[in-house]
Amino acid sequence: MIDWTRIEAADCAVPADRTMEELVRELSRALADPDPLIRDGAAYSVLATWIARGVIDAPRRLALGDEMADRFRDPEIQARTFAPLVLDMLVAKGDFKARWVDAFADWYPNEKDLRGHDEKLGWLHAVAHGADLLGSFGQHPEVAPVRMLHLAAARLTAPTVHVYEQLEDDRLARAVARVLTRQDLSEHDATAWLDPIGVCFGTDHIGVPVPAHLSNCLRTLRLLYILADRGVRPGPDAAPEALRHREAVKARLASVLDLIVKR
Repeated sequence: MIDWTRIEAADCAVPADRTMEELVRELSRALADPDPLIRDGAAYSVLATWIARGVIDAPRRLALGDEMADRFRDPEIQARTFAPLVLDMLVAKGDFKARWVDAFADWYPNEKDLRGHDEKLGWLHAVAHGADLLGSFGQHPEVAPVRMLHLAAARLTAPTVHVYEQLEDDRLARAVARVLTRQDLSEHDATAWLDPIGVCFGTDHIGVPVPAHLSNCLRTLRLLYILADRGVRPGPDAAPEALRHREAVKARLASVLDLIVKR
């Protein structure tokens, strides 16, 4: 087995006794491993560094992206939920294929296992990891932003018994806010994606306790309202960016949230 910890400690220098093909293959396997110390440790750090530095060439990065897109259909939850993290690295590097978007769109609103953290498997975070990729796709010029907005709405309205407890609402709200900074968004597209959520709020039975998907949705939209008002930071050290059609988005968010208050 390749000692990724040793490679990470050496500033991610490429070992001379392995081919890049072998190294990328082993990294890909590590990012699906059920052991969180393997999946979410040095191997993750090395892969992110090598992608960012261009150590892995473009053809291999595209092949890796195809592998991650196929992994959305993997039977193992940790394999599915770490695939968007790798794709996000690749998109940040400038790599892109339309089939990656299609595969992600098929998976994200339909994933049933929404656990943030598991005692044995470690971090899973389907909603949060998916949100990060949704935000990156939503910023990509070859992806229609409205598609990512409706995808977020589909994730938020999908029935579930799992209540977000690991800041998934924060990650998804920020991803949507990033998409809403797109300057090519019409006012209609910036607000119409909220229509199915309004329908959900107006028709779903609200009992005690509040259904999980409604609670998740409420908290996500509340944070999104704050981001619409204050702007969203594209990075931790960046200045906030204003959302396109900011006032219209705030008004529509308020009207949707008001449907719950009036129940």
